[in-house]
Formats: sequence, structure tokens, C-alpha cells
Amino acid sequence: MTRSNKKGPYIDEKLHLKILGQKSSSERQPIKTWARGSQIHPDFVGHRIGVHNGRKFIEVFISEAMVGHRLGEFSPTRSFRTHGKVTKRTAEKT
Repeated sequence: MTRSNKKGPYIDEKLHLKILGQKSSSERQPIKTWARGSQIHPDFVGHRIGVHNGRKFIEVFISEAMVGHRLGEFSPTRSFRTHGKVTKRTAEKT
């Protein structure tokens, strides 16, 4: 279910303040955050944000096309390995 239009978009306040602070200064270090549910605001464009995926921080460069999406969409939490191999023994069962 989506968030109510009456409430407006959820943007983590601390993260937004860090971005605005970084905009006023000239440094461009990636900002680490755990706020995966936060929506990307147009102020974030051009910044690098380290989004935590449960194990490590995945660095994401924010572009114009990402505005309105959630930060967690760009930091996958699960890594697909492979499906099981077909061996001679499993082939005989079918």
C-alpha cells in the first residue's frame, strides 16, 4: 500500500539536513544512511549516498531519474547464487 498523498513523501529529516549541509560546503564524501525507506528528494541529485543493505553500505550516485523512488530500491539485500545443478542422479528420478 502506498503512502497517503495527504501526508506527503517520507524523507528522513536527518539525511535531508546532511545533504543540505554538504551542498553548502564543497566536500563530496558519501553520506552513510540506514534509512532505506526514505524517498529521494530533488535536493539529493548529484550526491553519493551509502545505503546499508544489512551487511555493508552500497554506494549510490543519485541521478534525476531516481527522484521519487526509495533508497532501498538501489541497494539489494539478497544475492542470487544459482539454482541447483542437474546431475546424473537427479536426471534418473524424472
